[in-house]
Amino acid sequence: MSFSFTTLILLTIWINMAQLQQGGPDEKEKTTALKDLLSRIDLDELMKKDEPPLEFPDTLEGFEYAFNEKGQLRHIKTGEPFVFNYREDLHRWNQKRYEALGEIITKYVYELLEKECHLKKVTLPVDATESEPKSFIFMSEDALTNPDKLMVLIHGSGVVRAGQWARRLIINEDLDSGTQIPYIKRAIEGQFWHQGREQHSVDREEKRLTVPCPWGQEGYGVIVLNPNENYIEVEKTKAQVQLSSDSSDEPAEKRERKDKIQKETKKRRDFYEKYRNPQKEKETLQLYIRDNGSPEEHAIYVWDHFIAESAAENVFFVAHSYGGLAFVELNCCNWVSSSEPLDTSVESMLPDCPRVSAGTERHELTSWKSFPSVFKFFSEASEAKNSSVKLAPTRRSNRIKYEEL
Repeated sequence: MSFSFTTLILLTIWINMAQLQQGGPDEKEKTTALKDLLSRIDLDELMKKDEPPLEFPDTLEGFEYAFNEKGQLRHIKTGEPFVFNYREDLHRWNQKRYEALGEIITKYVYELLEKECHLKKVTLPVDATESEPKSFIFMSEDALTNPDKLMVLIHGSGVVRAGQWARRLIINEDLDSGTQIPYIKRAIEGQFWHQGREQHSVDREEKRLTVPCPWGQEGYGVIVLNPNENYIEVEKTKAQVQLSSDSSDEPAEKRERKDKIQKETKKRRDFYEKYRNPQKEKETLQLYIRDNGSPEEHAIYVWDHFIAESAAENVFFVAHSYGGLAFVELNCCNWVSSSEPLDTSVESMLPDCPRVSAGTERHELTSWKSFPSVFKFFSEASEAKNSSVKLAPTRRSNRIKYEEL
């Protein structure tokens, strides 16, 4: 266990005060003198001296990390995997660093969707004005015109964004298991975008392996949803901050007294946390995106404006975790985490949605581990379906808005 110089100073003062308080009148005078000294010390400034700043790089290179030929995130100099506990005993700072890296990963995956998968970014709402908050999805060129098949990919809840299954898998394992790219590549090109298997061809400029898929071209149009992009954050102005703090109907005198007590209590309670991270974060305001203010609302919006307008005879959904709730009433198969082998039947909670094992007990890996089985299920469903009569795609009419959640 290590202590900073500042910590030792404070511990010494507190220990001395505790010892003096046990003595007689002389000791009490010394205690008073020490209290006076302590009151003149700016503890916040003292503690900031060894506080790492919450300023992080905005590129992978700045973090000194890169994805290798196997799609694994590795340190450029040491070749080691990502280390979360970069600063000992500074969990909050380490978490902020991890989140900063995660934002870079999100942008990196967006670039792969456009450059590697040749998807286009489509702005939502479709009639958005220049000044209003916006979101987006990704689509293949033939997503609305493909007459045969359309695949819709939906991730789960949390920090993940379009093209991702799990940020933790991307950072700690590889791009294949953590992103939707293998699904997209196989769906569009019939190619299994995979690093680390037998090398058939190498794009030297992009440094990516492309392994031809033994099943041939699948021929899907693709739409990648972005259900967690529900709002944008803007920094509050001084007037907005003041308005939120003065919004109480209590008398000013009573409010000031209560605020003072709360501040003193919070200062004592957060003393150690302030030592670890005394930097105050900016206050932000959330501006929700019209008709896309929740994952459910986003899914319905994309259905109404894109999926329902597509020419595809067959529409297939691959929805991970919470993403499946928006479409759970459709005929489906649910690959769940289980210790049983892949595709083993598992007791079902929904009579219209059979549950089978994904071949893994790790929830975040279910979409990756069930990858071949999902496409097999799609093929069998297509063959079994009587396509002589095309039904117009429908959905439930009730909309779930974010303010109702």
